[in-house]
Amino acid sequence: MKWTDTLHIAEALYDKFPDVDPEKIRFTDLHNWVLELDGFDDDKNRSGEKILEAIQQAWIDEAR
Repeated sequence: MKWTDTLHIAEALYDKFPDVDPEKIRFTDLHNWVLELDGFDDDKNRSGEKILEAIQQAWIDEAR
């Protein structure tokens, strides 16, 4: 998984953290959680606010 795989990342986060409200997470936490996902293999410095926002929105959509 790479940073641009926002849907796959969101699905994995939803499965790993089912009790977390994705609308209330901090980007620092989100960044760290993505890095810890099984199958994630990308440079930790390649993310940015736009990518994290896209992941967060996909996670919100997945949670609904």
